[in-house]
Amino acid sequence: MIELIQDGCVTSPAGYSAGATYAGLKTQEDGVLDLGILLSTVPANLAATFTTNKVLSPSVVFSKAQANKGTARGVVANSGCANCAVGDQGLTDARELAELAASHTEVDLSDMLVCSTGVIGVELPMALLRQNTSNVKLTSDGGHDFARSIMTTDSRAKEIAVSIEIPEGKVTIGGAAKGVGMIHPNMATMLAFITTDASIDQEFLQKALTEAVDSSFNMCSVDGDQSTNDTVLLFANGQSGTQNISEYSEEAKAFQEALNYVCISLAKEMARDGEGAQKLIEATVEGATSIADARSAARMIVSSSLVKAMIHGNDPNWGRVMMALGNSNAEIMESKIDIFIDEIQIVNEGKSIPYHHEVVVSSMASEPDVRIKVSLNLGDSTATAWGCDLTEDYVVFNSAYTT
Repeated sequence: MIELIQDGCVTSPAGYSAGATYAGLKTQEDGVLDLGILLSTVPANLAATFTTNKVLSPSVVFSKAQANKGTARGVVANSGCANCAVGDQGLTDARELAELAASHTEVDLSDMLVCSTGVIGVELPMALLRQNTSNVKLTSDGGHDFARSIMTTDSRAKEIAVSIEIPEGKVTIGGAAKGVGMIHPNMATMLAFITTDASIDQEFLQKALTEAVDSSFNMCSVDGDQSTNDTVLLFANGQSGTQNISEYSEEAKAFQEALNYVCISLAKEMARDGEGAQKLIEATVEGATSIADARSAARMIVSSSLVKAMIHGNDPNWGRVMMALGNSNAEIMESKIDIFIDEIQIVNEGKSIPYHHEVVVSSMASEPDVRIKVSLNLGDSTATAWGCDLTEDYVVFNSAYTT
């Protein structure tokens, strides 16, 4: 059973500390933070996934190389500057930032990763980072500050922690994430940091993270644009004192379910907090011939600008959902498709059926979440994706992002 930890964060699992400071990368406001460090007290097994964008931030290039070892102690993350499209200097700066954080926390450089997020085309202000990295004070309850330090246009921090009971005792998983714009599978302009005090084989840890990302962050879309800096890191330091979890152990399923829960919760919060968003869209596609088809169809629905506009206007224009299905790679038969909005069926076997239009409009208008369900009626596979409505505020905000 998954137990949600009240006020949980990335340092809720045993053996982690974190902290943050203002280093001058973002416009100063009361309480603003833009540089954070997350650290395990002991070497931790590491799993990671990164953006598939062909333009990579040097911070991603550096961390991908560091992650190849399969273990790490921590990560330093900055917001306000993506450290991307800045030439060879970007890799030099990423390495130096890692060195500054490693020196401050007294760990080896090989054990420190780097993540950056913010405006593309601007070099990291290394003079400021040299001056302020040592101001980061790491504590066992510093996870909340760390979550705030990675925010860019996010309106709120996104963090969670859960625990599960396994035969040898309790295992905790904590997480923090950021990202509300430039969000589209595979991953997005997002950073996610997940910690656990479980003892887990590195090979299984990577498989578990890949599965969790595929069902969460890769099913989340805000605006159809994919970032250059996407990173998800999962640390497992074994400090719970429980026995090792391998892929084929009895505890593997429980851990996977808890990890999925954490990642899906963070992904939904990113979509809910999308730039300018007023509504969360949850699209579930069932009855697909394969999980790949179900995911493709669900992602296409939440990614469609027309569907997003339809949700913003509380308009049950189901033809836009049908259009999105046809644009996906999923196998479909028009004559078998059923469509529901907020559990109200409006399409049966590919054709409109009588329904109270005003009831559907009222349902869409009255709740912050709008649920679209599609039954393809071809197989047994199901997938869910999350997105948000397209509002005037999104256009206004992104028309003047750097000005």
